[in-house]
Amino acid sequence: MATVTDTPSKTSTNGQHTNGADRPNSIPSVYKEPAPIVDRDNPLESMMQRFDRAAEILKLEPGIYQYLKTPVKSVIVSIPIQMDDGSVQVFEGYRVIHNDILGPSKGGIRYAPDVNLDEVKALAAWMTWKCAVVDIPFGGAKGGVCCDPRTLTMAQIEKITRRYTANMLDVFGPDRDIPAPDVNTNEQIMAWILDTYSMHVKRTEPGVVTGKPIVLGGSLGRREATGRGVMHSALRAMEKIGINPKQATVAVEGFGNVGSISAELLAEQGAKIVGISDISGAYHNDGGIDIQKAIAWVESHGHLLEGFPDAERITNEQLLTLDCDVLVPAAREDRITKRNAHNIQAKLIVEGANGPTTAGADPILESKGILVVPDILANAGGVTVSYFEWVQNRGGYHWTLDVVNERLATAMNSAFDRVYAASLQYKVSLRLASYILAIDKVAKTLRLRGIYG
Repeated sequence: MATVTDTPSKTSTNGQHTNGADRPNSIPSVYKEPAPIVDRDNPLESMMQRFDRAAEILKLEPGIYQYLKTPVKSVIVSIPIQMDDGSVQVFEGYRVIHNDILGPSKGGIRYAPDVNLDEVKALAAWMTWKCAVVDIPFGGAKGGVCCDPRTLTMAQIEKITRRYTANMLDVFGPDRDIPAPDVNTNEQIMAWILDTYSMHVKRTEPGVVTGKPIVLGGSLGRREATGRGVMHSALRAMEKIGINPKQATVAVEGFGNVGSISAELLAEQGAKIVGISDISGAYHNDGGIDIQKAIAWVESHGHLLEGFPDAERITNEQLLTLDCDVLVPAAREDRITKRNAHNIQAKLIVEGANGPTTAGADPILESKGILVVPDILANAGGVTVSYFEWVQNRGGYHWTLDVVNERLATAMNSAFDRVYAASLQYKVSLRLASYILAIDKVAKTLRLRGIYG
């Protein structure tokens, strides 16, 4: 059974008010004196506070404001599956289409026990702005299933994936909504989505998902794309503030796909990686950590775990406040908050994760003179190469790795330069400049297309 809403629900599953729908229908505070930013540790609230400030600078009409803050569609589905012991367990799945003005909606699917509708709404909105910032013709979406993959067998994960896909047949489609991997999902799960969708529409439709295995139409360079985009953003930002990459020290929070690849590529550029972490703990070495050795350690042990050689064990919180030139938060949301922002010592933050910095931390980081390359710019390499994959699928032709990487570099550097120019023009942070550019692009498109009805 699926529940579909074309406006956000009034309360979240925990009974707390959600963001967008609980704002009054009268002219919101963005058109008056902006409300003081608070640290709500809620990704939807953080996103909306940045959205509100950008909307105020752009002087958005109230109607356009209401349209752009409201998801086009929120879908909640129940996912009953038979477990290995014969019992039935029901999981809950979500898909939020935030906006499809620029083109088909695009966004990953995450499997995690703390997935909730507020989080998915925020991530869907971020995808809208991310696609607009890097100038690709996609809208924003996000999906998730509330489950703990660590407690499930591969057979159970496959059942969840196929049932979730079957329940989303009216949502997914190469010209409608295109999923991709996210937290705890991978190319195998995308292959199951592709197969399930294709079986129902009675044709193989590779363009329905991105992040697929290469043999099923995936793109070369897709796995490394987000980390590579982080590397390009970091190099561009270092150039602007006078940091020599070959003399730079870098701490990377999160050593999954994005974090490990960001660390590896920055190390290849000559940077010294002095700190890394994952869910099992953090490690620090002023002399530099051998990233290839760390990647091999994780591949053989599953996590960094206590005992990773050649580095000192520290806490994850300590890693965030290491004395370094560049900090790459590449783990989860709400890691840099007003509670620890005062202790950040990095000169530059390049956000590999979605929403790692809360709205309450923004003014603190600005007051300290720390340049922040925001998530919707810094980690847009993933969706950019996802777009390349979709284009290749539609054209029935594969690009070489060199072509993919060259076009990704062009897209990321061009986007950074546009955002940096906007930050100077409006005298705002790179984060606010990113929102201004993205919202302005979507708003202008909406005005040209008009409102049907």
